[in-house]
Amino acid sequence: MRKPFLSVIILLASMLSKSTVQAQNPQWNAAEIKLNLEKLNVLGSVLYFAAHPDDENTRLIAWLAQEKKYRTGYLSLTRGDGGQNLIGTEQGVELGLIRTQELLAARKIDKGEQFFSSAYDFGFSKTPEETFDFWDKQRVLAEAVWLIRKFRPDVIITRFPPDARGGHGHHQASAMLAHEAFKAAADPKQFSEQLQYVKPWQAKRLLWNTFNFGGQDNTREDQLKVDIGNYNALIGASYGEIAAHSRSSHKSQGFGSAAQRGASIEYFEYVDGAPATASPLDDIDTSWKRIPNSGTVQSLIAKVNQNYQIDKPESALPDLLQLHKALDQIKDDYWRDQKKKEVEKLILACGGIWFESIAKNPDYAIGDLINVDNAIIARRPDVTVQLVKLNGKEIHKKLTSNILLKDSLSVSATNSTQPYWLNEPHAKGKFNVKDFNLTGYPENPDHPKVRFELMINGTAITFDQHIQYKYTDPVRGEIYNPVAILPQLTAKSSSPLALTQNAQSVNVNISFKKNGQASAQSFRVMPVGVKGWEIHPASFELQFTAGVNSLSKEISIRPLNPAISSIDTLLFQVDQKDRLKEIKTIDYNHIPEIVYFPDVAIKMSNINLINTVKKVAYIHGAGDLIPESLSAIGIKVDILSSEQLLKSDLSGYDAVVLGVRIFNVNKDIAQIQSKLFDYVNTGGTVVEQYNVNNGLVSKNFGPYAFSLGRSRVTDELAAVHFDEKDPIFNYPNKITTSDFDNWVQERGLYFAENIDKRYRTPVAMQDPGEPLHKGALLIADYGKGKFVYTSLSFFRQLPAGIPGAYRLFVNLLSKSK
Repeated sequence: MRKPFLSVIILLASMLSKSTVQAQNPQWNAAEIKLNLEKLNVLGSVLYFAAHPDDENTRLIAWLAQEKKYRTGYLSLTRGDGGQNLIGTEQGVELGLIRTQELLAARKIDKGEQFFSSAYDFGFSKTPEETFDFWDKQRVLAEAVWLIRKFRPDVIITRFPPDARGGHGHHQASAMLAHEAFKAAADPKQFSEQLQYVKPWQAKRLLWNTFNFGGQDNTREDQLKVDIGNYNALIGASYGEIAAHSRSSHKSQGFGSAAQRGASIEYFEYVDGAPATASPLDDIDTSWKRIPNSGTVQSLIAKVNQNYQIDKPESALPDLLQLHKALDQIKDDYWRDQKKKEVEKLILACGGIWFESIAKNPDYAIGDLINVDNAIIARRPDVTVQLVKLNGKEIHKKLTSNILLKDSLSVSATNSTQPYWLNEPHAKGKFNVKDFNLTGYPENPDHPKVRFELMINGTAITFDQHIQYKYTDPVRGEIYNPVAILPQLTAKSSSPLALTQNAQSVNVNISFKKNGQASAQSFRVMPVGVKGWEIHPASFELQFTAGVNSLSKEISIRPLNPAISSIDTLLFQVDQKDRLKEIKTIDYNHIPEIVYFPDVAIKMSNINLINTVKKVAYIHGAGDLIPESLSAIGIKVDILSSEQLLKSDLSGYDAVVLGVRIFNVNKDIAQIQSKLFDYVNTGGTVVEQYNVNNGLVSKNFGPYAFSLGRSRVTDELAAVHFDEKDPIFNYPNKITTSDFDNWVQERGLYFAENIDKRYRTPVAMQDPGEPLHKGALLIADYGKGKFVYTSLSFFRQLPAGIPGAYRLFVNLLSKSK
């Protein structure tokens, strides 16, 4: 059973749904109800457009959504998969899953909506040209056009400009795509295949939200200026305070923010469309006057706002229910559907109507029946609610005021809850999403649900409620988790890496689990993707008898050509159709629990390695997988806390390794360094990995001075120039240019600068068009020992099984001859 933890399920309604609203059971207080009643009168929309989680201006989004009450969306082209992680070891798609949930948490606070494209964050990019090489520009442009046509923004605002002022390539590319999509969305000749679902849409204008940060001030007094520092008495906060709370959701990036209070000016530069002089939505009618024949709706909204009683919200129900019916007469299907969803949430909130659908277990397998306990209550007087149906099951029970009504049913688990963008293996720069209609959704729109058909004060309204799992923790209280639908067979290998040293065979144990309610099942498993390797057995049968849910199988892996350092990935197929999956859970208290199903993939790497290192100490930084990687080549790794290290006799270790960003996160680093310098002085070896040049606890990185810059080499195949005579490249392994083959994502990042001459800098590298940089590897003899600082991205290369990275890292750890 998965470990539950406190979470809030954030559900996004389908923008094209006309029959139901995805119920979120809004637990609004009377002031929040008032804000949302006022929003009924506003028909403006804004789409903010950028590249990553954290790019968005949360203060502006909060102001647009809650002060101006526009429908406000944020399109982040990527999910932030290629960044660094300050809270754990997750990288790649796992980091993207975390940042997706962090963005949803931020939107819950600032009240924006969240969207994504299929672009994959492949890592830092210096030019938009490089970015487009990876992203499949035409696909991402089509997705941006699709979202504009669905969301129908009156105004599009970019975070970045399309030139060098935008910073790196992803940022510039996002601005370029926004401009092209702004025009293409209005052109019926572009992406015409979309027009069977959506209509062309011309936004009124495109603006750049200029900024003054990162050493750049792009604001000017002749630009459009708006003060968004308002204090909202109904919310009880200014937009600077709301923004800080929202931005602090980006915990994996260490973006905890302080609240800002008082006047705050945002600047906007005209890009395209009609210029604006007073506000982003200048000359745009955001009232119901933009919709023909909406007089009845306007009068009802005016009436419900005028008569709203803050201590008796249920008094608004008659008018809200009448408004709900009146909206059916509106011909503009976009605003009709949008406002009906808003009204339906208000009906629930004003009536104190709450319901939930709770599964008996946290997970099920495809094909299982989910036993669901449903509960509903109406908690305000003078509210008549009848539960008519549950998933079509006739109920016809009238709710007694403030008394919980319960009923149970079973729901078939038909689809895996695998995040839709991970259903297929992703390419280097994009997710392979086959169903274009899923474009934009932050999460799966087809999560298991129960349909509640209600009669509220005589009006029929239908709601879809996502099925959740709930239990009570003695410390944290009531815990809600998403229910997970698993593949029928899953597995886990004893190691994600099969490192065959010097062509010796390696054994890997695979544990299989039958999921679901079937008493007995059999599966045929076959290894695939094994060219150049011998896998034994070549295939095998798994027979799960009644009462047996777990089996294990050991396979042996051996390279066919022992003379070559090689790398490949071993996958498995089940019954000659499905890829074998693993169950993985990401569990942090600030986001919902994430359960997903990556392929069972064993990275096979043959390393011609001489290893003289037996035992190392490792001190955690922000999080990496270096300890597991070193263990895979037979090195004993002791993970020490700061306190343990300070009390330990380090003389028994061949080397001490510091985790990535330790100077950014460890408050004891100054004391640690003092201890380590003594250790090196008496003959030890210390290897420090990269740190970021801001937010440093200490700048005393090594025995001799150097500083950190922002230079990096993002081309993972960039030529590496190194001093072949330097001892670091000759013992115990002879390093050649081939050892820099197959590296992933980047060569290195945040290179050292202003380097004391007592350091050797035997490596130089560069991205195209840039000068050589020698700050990726610093080595100093200090006393009897060796100190190494490296900005080479070993934290990516070793978990990926890159043979040359292992050979070089062992050399860094090894004592000289």
